[in-house]
Amino acid sequence: MNNIEIIKEEVSKLLNEDNSGHGMEHVNRVHKIALSIKDENSNLDLISAISLLHDADDYKLFGIESAKNLTNTKKILSKTNFNKREKDIIINSVNTIGYSKRMSGVIPNIKEAMIVSDADMLDAIGAVGLLRSHQYNIAHGNPFFVRDEFPNLDLNSEEYKNKKRGTVVNHIFEKLMKLKDLMLTENGKKEAKRRHEFLIYFLKEYFYEENAIEWQEYLEKYIKKL
Repeated sequence: MNNIEIIKEEVSKLLNEDNSGHGMEHVNRVHKIALSIKDENSNLDLISAISLLHDADDYKLFGIESAKNLTNTKKILSKTNFNKREKDIIINSVNTIGYSKRMSGVIPNIKEAMIVSDADMLDAIGAVGLLRSHQYNIAHGNPFFVRDEFPNLDLNSEEYKNKKRGTVVNHIFEKLMKLKDLMLTENGKKEAKRRHEFLIYFLKEYFYEENAIEWQEYLEKYIKKL
């Protein structure tokens, strides 16, 4: 097997059983999206390795220590034939991927990592993103919508990471609607705009069907501030 096949097989062992929306299906989509928004001068092996490994030490799945040390990422890379420089680039890049990292001011500094960052965030927006959020909240016993619980739009990085209780609708406002403005590549920005518009359409329809007038008003005020 080549390096990418090795990584994919090892990551599959870690994530195939996940049912929180961060499993192998998500990783495969991020990989596919990353390849679709790359430019012609991108290093495909780096994009593939970073995208396949980006959740191998996710703190939500493996804990803070694993996320801090990238334990699984390093172990998997040790089974590949990437040279030390390439491994260092991949490890450093994986360490920059994720919304909580961005909230802490961490931004990818090479093009391939920027592409993967955009791809990861794109998979959180749109129809699939909504389903993933619902799947995650079901796994944690959280409801889809609570009429009298409005979003906290001022969550900091630690509050976001430690938050357990919430709803899918609040998550859309607290995170998903913000992702469009965090894109780092031109292709990512174009795709994010399309998916962002779907989120707004969904919320308008959902609040209409729920006859949630106060939420319709909240959404309109939110959109005006974007």
